[in-house]
Amino acid sequence: MLREHSLALAALLRIFDLLAVAAAWPLARAGFDALGSAPPALAMSGPPPLAVAAALLAWGGASLLFGLYGSQRRKGLPAEIASLGKSLGAVALLGLSAWAGWPGATAPSLALGAAFFTLAFLLLAGSRLVLRLTAYAVRRRGYNTRYFAVVGSGEQAEALVEHIAGKARWGYSFLGYVREQAAPAEGGVPVLGRLADLGHLLEEHVIDEIYFAATHDQLRQIEPAVQLCQEQGVLVHVSLDAFAPGPARMTVAEAEGRALLTFRSTPGGGPALMAKRALDVLASAGMLLLLAPVLAAIALATWYDSRGPVLFRQRRVGLNGREFTFYKFRSMRVDAEAELSGLRARNEMDGPVFKMLRDPRVTRVGRFLRKTSLDELPQFWNVLRGEMSLVGPRPPLPAEVRQYKPWQRRRLSVKPGITCTWQVSGRNEVDFEQWMRLDLAYIDGWSFWGDVGICLRTIPAVLLARGAR
Repeated sequence: MLREHSLALAALLRIFDLLAVAAAWPLARAGFDALGSAPPALAMSGPPPLAVAAALLAWGGASLLFGLYGSQRRKGLPAEIASLGKSLGAVALLGLSAWAGWPGATAPSLALGAAFFTLAFLLLAGSRLVLRLTAYAVRRRGYNTRYFAVVGSGEQAEALVEHIAGKARWGYSFLGYVREQAAPAEGGVPVLGRLADLGHLLEEHVIDEIYFAATHDQLRQIEPAVQLCQEQGVLVHVSLDAFAPGPARMTVAEAEGRALLTFRSTPGGGPALMAKRALDVLASAGMLLLLAPVLAAIALATWYDSRGPVLFRQRRVGLNGREFTFYKFRSMRVDAEAELSGLRARNEMDGPVFKMLRDPRVTRVGRFLRKTSLDELPQFWNVLRGEMSLVGPRPPLPAEVRQYKPWQRRRLSVKPGITCTWQVSGRNEVDFEQWMRLDLAYIDGWSFWGDVGICLRTIPAVLLARGAR
């Protein structure tokens, strides 16, 4: 019955959302009319059919992708509003693109489009707020309550009960514990009975959901109890706190009928990573085209100052240990690699990397290129090829990777980049271990807009030559 109510609510919410989006258009038009600043007549007549169809398809796909109509009982309002914003963003992208491509259509008014999507977002967000406040009020009065029991004992089981029952807005009521062995109630803590009697307990009590707070050793033992709950249609949750916490995020997925417990310590898939790759492709292609005259001038100056190859090619380590050919403008003498062993004693950076302030192998033009970071420009080709990204840890040499400590290898779990936190934090002024920790902090806190921020911070760091050698 509760599931039927959830499905009915989701269906009503879909209908309301479509009506709210449809109402946003005439409201936006009415606002422009009232202000006396109406856009061109053709744009005011409404979007063409292709744009409407593209918008509806985008909304349907985005709502599934972001779980807009799934259960929101244990999902916070900010997360739901964020899903709404992402879904509307997809609608805006596809809808306006289809509108602009419609034969004979006037280009959509930017102001009208902004007003429409702002009104649609406010109407949708407002409906979610009202719905949540109503649900909270209903649950506080004892309606729409879901009753749950916890199988287990000890700190893990107690923490699970406190986490669920402590959030009154979720509408859960704790019935009691189910112990593995017979045990009396302690300190007023309700105990429903033993795990061996679970079938009888399910018949005697109204239990909507059961949580298993199991340890590693108990996972096999609780399997019959989990199957029994499934037979009787009781929703089952298995707490996985038994696994040691670490930097990875734990998720459960299904692969053709097989349940997979996944520990991911790197950014997952989804629209944000797609946006990152799109930014990489557009920015690298644009920079290579726009800076073509600059690239040619640097190549000519490099060759004139020191005869030999213009580009410096080197094997570097990328995503999960993949090696690739890394490109830079040559800033040293042609035989610089052969001279490296004689300069190791003058290394000014700790760890496996080699850095030297006044490296005698650097040419006159090379010194300028390094100071201004212009020697890095050919790496936009690596970005376009997908071997690197605009933002990410710098790609190390294979010899350096062989000297990494195990925890330092995690920086190889994402694509290397042209710039990262290290570049905007002083580069060579940062010691090796701090550099590694900055890279790992970047990975753990990754977001698309964080990448955009690093790109923007890189501009003054390059112009002021902070930490450049």
